[in-house]
Amino acid sequence: MANHTIAETLYVPYLDEKGILSWLLSTDHKRIGIMYLISISTSFLIAGISSLLMRLELIAPGKTIVDAHQYNVLFTFHGTVMVFFFIVPGLAASLGNFLIPLMIGARDVAFPKLNLGSYWLYLLGATILLISLLKPADTGWTFYTPYSIKTGTDVILLTTGIFILGMSSILTGLNFIVTIHKLRAPGMTWHRLNLFVWASYATAILQLLATPVVGITLLLLIMERVFGIGFFDPAKGGDPILFQNFFWFYSHPAVYIMILPAFGVISEIIPVFSRKPIFGYKAMAYSLLAIALISFLVWAHHMFVSGMSEVAATIFSFLTMLVAIPTAIKVFNWTATLYKGSIQLHSAMLYALSLIFLFTIGGLTGVFLGSLAVDVHLHDTYFVVAHMHYVMIGGTVMGFFGALHFWYPKMFGKMFNEKVAKVAWALIFIGFNVTFFPQFILGTLGMPRRYADYPPEFHSLHELSTIGSLILGIGVFIMTVNLLRGLTNGEKAPENPYNSVSLEWQVPSPPPHENFEKIPVVTDYPYVYGKKNTQEG
Repeated sequence: MANHTIAETLYVPYLDEKGILSWLLSTDHKRIGIMYLISISTSFLIAGISSLLMRLELIAPGKTIVDAHQYNVLFTFHGTVMVFFFIVPGLAASLGNFLIPLMIGARDVAFPKLNLGSYWLYLLGATILLISLLKPADTGWTFYTPYSIKTGTDVILLTTGIFILGMSSILTGLNFIVTIHKLRAPGMTWHRLNLFVWASYATAILQLLATPVVGITLLLLIMERVFGIGFFDPAKGGDPILFQNFFWFYSHPAVYIMILPAFGVISEIIPVFSRKPIFGYKAMAYSLLAIALISFLVWAHHMFVSGMSEVAATIFSFLTMLVAIPTAIKVFNWTATLYKGSIQLHSAMLYALSLIFLFTIGGLTGVFLGSLAVDVHLHDTYFVVAHMHYVMIGGTVMGFFGALHFWYPKMFGKMFNEKVAKVAWALIFIGFNVTFFPQFILGTLGMPRRYADYPPEFHSLHELSTIGSLILGIGVFIMTVNLLRGLTNGEKAPENPYNSVSLEWQVPSPPPHENFEKIPVVTDYPYVYGKKNTQEG
């Protein structure tokens, strides 16, 4: 290294330094983003395997591979890992860490050591989760009281892991907010930010304000189990509905912590593969903040059958419908961007288009659950399961897969097999719909969720759903193998394979340690094609 000039040293790719400690002790935002990516991807695969086991149990009435208690353990493990260890940190921690400094023209995040500390906290929380499997909880991922207070399984260890994970989420959100406010390159005004940065900013606000609520709630749950204090146990003067209010006050904003970065991702992908600037940039940016704000006001629509007053239920139903306005702005503007565009069906674009289609179904079915009279019938049925997965997988996971395929050349400097990627996408898209669309019908017919068994009249739809889950699993397997093979066998990626004008594509692939030899001066809007929008500072 001593023989390199300063410029050559600066442009050493961030992947060049070898050794596990060089990663675990690195404060480079790109390396931390990649470590998050590996961790959350592993969590996704583990949670996915547990969901396949659940679906195999439900392929026929009666016991198939596990008993009722084991099914509850699988359900709790699947929900906890998928929600808290994959979807919530997911795009925000991995792609957010990697891309935000590159997109705003910074050399790193505002607090690099704090950034590394947040990842260590994530690993600590995940380790505690694995230890809790020695006596796994069976409460479901929502930990509803009073059962979670009284069960003999190890709820304390599991909720401690999630509490620590929440601390990691708060630190990440704080870091991103300060970075976006303070480290933007000269000329990078708020209205020149990438929409992914806007989405990450809105997500960081939610992380900072909502996560402490669930942290305190889980702490109260632990105190009640350890010390017998009656916060939630009605036998001790507590109120189990209080737990639900606290939990959903966080968990509904958490839905948007999950989905907003995915909205930002496809807001980057669609202009590139349509060869058009995004339609209604300011409306898109402000609608992200509007979604974040409204998300704090709708939590009780999860509790319409809990005995709340008619006035409160009506207000929460109205607010639930209100969130459709900024969401509809996004869907309309994505569609308008596609209109008369020179569309290229790259695998990343296919995932982006899938998100629009599937999330729209998820959003429209949410209208039924936000309607008071209809929700009484559909509450706690498979209709809710289908709706949730069309939002979380159809939205967040499709966005995550799209981001992986879009920024893969930038992150690793290699290209994957595009034909295989499209085959994997087709299997994932078909498998997902075959898995979850029948569950709308199951819920309408009255099939309750979270049951390990069911009457014979529901057999055919459950069987179809299980077949779909196997197709989905095969698609994810092919996609994973294709991306891993690209790391070793892929062709070297050009600096800007998609001819994007966004700032992260103006540096080498993979990026150097310090990102930019000179901090760029931004001179134009980020989505103007055929026009240089930066100059060297």
